[in-house]
Amino acid sequence: MAEADTSGRPSGATRGVLVPLALAQFICSFAGSNMNVMINDISEDLDTTVQGVQLAITIFLLVMAALMIPGGKVTDRYGRKRCFLAGLAVYGVGALLSAAAPGLGVLILGNSILEGVGTALLIPPVYILTTLLFTEVTSRARAFGAVMALGGIGAAAGPLLGGLITSAISWRAAFVFQALVIASIIILSRRIRDPLPPDPTRHFDTAGAVLSAVGLILIVMGILAADNNVWLMIGLIVLGALVLLWFFRSARAKEKAGQEPLLSTSLFRNRTSNLGLVTQNIQWLLLMGTSFVVATYLQVVRGYDAIQTGVIFTAATLGLLTSSLPAERLAKRWPQRTLIVTGFVVTIAGIGVLLALASGSPSPWAFAPGLLLIGLGLGLSLTPSVNVVQSSFPDERQGEISGLSRSVSNLGSSLGTAIAGTILVAGLTTHAYGAAMITLAVLGLGGLAAAVFLPRSLASNTTPSPSHEPT
Repeated sequence: MAEADTSGRPSGATRGVLVPLALAQFICSFAGSNMNVMINDISEDLDTTVQGVQLAITIFLLVMAALMIPGGKVTDRYGRKRCFLAGLAVYGVGALLSAAAPGLGVLILGNSILEGVGTALLIPPVYILTTLLFTEVTSRARAFGAVMALGGIGAAAGPLLGGLITSAISWRAAFVFQALVIASIIILSRRIRDPLPPDPTRHFDTAGAVLSAVGLILIVMGILAADNNVWLMIGLIVLGALVLLWFFRSARAKEKAGQEPLLSTSLFRNRTSNLGLVTQNIQWLLLMGTSFVVATYLQVVRGYDAIQTGVIFTAATLGLLTSSLPAERLAKRWPQRTLIVTGFVVTIAGIGVLLALASGSPSPWAFAPGLLLIGLGLGLSLTPSVNVVQSSFPDERQGEISGLSRSVSNLGSSLGTAIAGTILVAGLTTHAYGAAMITLAVLGLGGLAAAVFLPRSLASNTTPSPSHEPT
């Protein structure tokens, strides 16, 4: 394993792996948000409907939800780097197939299925390798800061980049852009060395993978149905919860029988990790929910096009960059808990500033201060939240916790869009956009509460022992 030097900073060889890992998170986040500005162009070019393109986006989310936990687990059996490269290859083929799609069916195969499978294979290794290669807490914070910064930029700037590419060339060029980035990542990944050897004899819980996939699919389907049918939403979420309960009971029974389940139930006995997962979920809920509400308001109410909307969102992107990139210095100076709490406070304050200024001014610049604060707050808290969760477990459990962590974050992203969309569609008040943002702020208070209950011992100079087992 590549180690940090005596100063606590990672070696040059270790720093080199940050580029492909961070770019991988960027392109996956970009793919998750840029499709929204291409829906009309794709539907016209492929002679389909807007609902058909939205179906492709929905299937992509379902595939990711189904495979993220198994995707983390298979890294133990086949190796982190091998799964990372396999995911990149599958994703790249999907992007090229999408770019050449003659109809909706091929677009769904390329974008929804292959890119979804590729994402589920490559994202868990990003977080596992970052945790294993950066063994000191401040250097790990720097590494996660870079990964989360590019992930946040991909999500926030996706509409702008997608809009620019679509307007200047075509929507197909946006998928070619993804394929080119993937090819670059594969070339840069030659520097990566897997710190732990794969174990081909490691058992894979196929039945558990099926149960977890079905449960998560049902829950995501319920979330996505929120703006169409509330009763269908409730039914799907309850059914999904029951399937996941079956999954956990099955996992516990296998543990008692001395077998290895897909996801060990002992992961949920770690109070620090549980609270960290809650903060991660709400952070992504706030990021995607705010992006959806503000983008919809700017286009529907203000009449801005995708490029104008993306330019306004550069304030949030700048905020994310400003607070994410110095994560190592912040981790040296402040405890992780303090950074997460402060991040939520700044984010909630940003929502308040956004509501106060944007509602009282016709100028598009009135959105900038609030979006900047939201970006600063999320950038400040995303990195330590991930660091807290990943650092709570020893090396041999990184496959499990990485898959679980990414699933929780993806559910947060889906929830943010669904909750905001439900409020906007329902139109219960004449100020539906304001009501949606206030709802997000209230949910942010829940994340703040979880952050407050994190242990005060999460000091900047404390690194969990690799041999530590959660209790």
